[in-house]
Amino acid sequence: MIWRPWQFIAVAVAGWMNRQQQEVIEYLREENRVLREKLGHRRIILNDAQRRRLAVKAARLGRGLLSEVATLFAPDTLLRWHRLLVARKYDGSANRRPGPPPAKANAIRRLVLRMAGDNPDWGYGHIHGELQELGYEVSWQTVRRIMLEHGLLDDPDAPRRLSWTTFLKAHWQTMAACDFFTVETWTRKGLTRYLVLFVIDLATRRVEIAGIHHAPHEAWMIQQARNLTGPDSFLAGKRFLIHDRDPLFTATFRTTLKAAGVRCLKMPKQSPNLNAHAERFVWSIKHECLNKMILFGQDHLRHVVSEYVDHYNQERPHQGLGNRRLCKHAPPPEPAGQVLCRERLGGLLRSYWPAA
Repeated sequence: MIWRPWQFIAVAVAGWMNRQQQEVIEYLREENRVLREKLGHRRIILNDAQRRRLAVKAARLGRGLLSEVATLFAPDTLLRWHRLLVARKYDGSANRRPGPPPAKANAIRRLVLRMAGDNPDWGYGHIHGELQELGYEVSWQTVRRIMLEHGLLDDPDAPRRLSWTTFLKAHWQTMAACDFFTVETWTRKGLTRYLVLFVIDLATRRVEIAGIHHAPHEAWMIQQARNLTGPDSFLAGKRFLIHDRDPLFTATFRTTLKAAGVRCLKMPKQSPNLNAHAERFVWSIKHECLNKMILFGQDHLRHVVSEYVDHYNQERPHQGLGNRRLCKHAPPPEPAGQVLCRERLGGLLRSYWPAA
């Protein structure tokens, strides 16, 4: 077997991480021993919620690993708690009724769990108030009991701070991103590389081609910034523009955008995931269109890119938006109805619509 340098580095990193984990485990075990010594022979009494939390974690480790890690409780004790937890989940003797539970009770339970999941910082009082506004006659004790049964009140480590998903959605309408992608085109001088600058609205996924040039420079970039920040331009109403560390995004380019009220956010090095929507558009246009064509000249490239962008903005379903189109049209036809096909670029791009 031939070892390559990257394989050696990967093995070394994995060994270092394993050693670090072992040192963390040893520290936690010693910390538990010190705590047990301070408690002496006194018995540690846990409530049902605490037993539940330990049992769920213990079931994932298994008896062998528990015997090496657990110090406050024996592995058999933790696993016994887990078996009781599983048995209690399927024990309906305490809640037996003559018939099935009422639909209203199930609806209230689903609403409580939904609100608690969507809003981690809400307590049972807040959720109780929301249910009353929706017209449900339910006591706050019932809401509290439902949250306790599902472990939504007894975990002190439950996240109470604003999540990144909620934060980004709150600012989604004011954010856009831009990037370049390259296309090789045949010209009189031979094979020429063109750079295409595009901007994408992160909230709607709408895309606009800002410019195409074989050798973009700072003056050209400043003009594109002016074109994007006019009264009815693409960045009208936007406050943030995400871009990578390409040298073409100069300080003057960023200053021009800032003067129009758009703040540029430069990504860290080697972090394409921070501009995932723009990267996905580049993959889509190349995979679905550009990689299947031989382009001749800038005018041909501009026409092909324009056709794809129109298809992308008006006709193409987007998985990130629930497989719906950006442009609202008539609802999809019935299975037995007539369906028409719209073609672009000689049938390379197709979309289907119900007959009028």
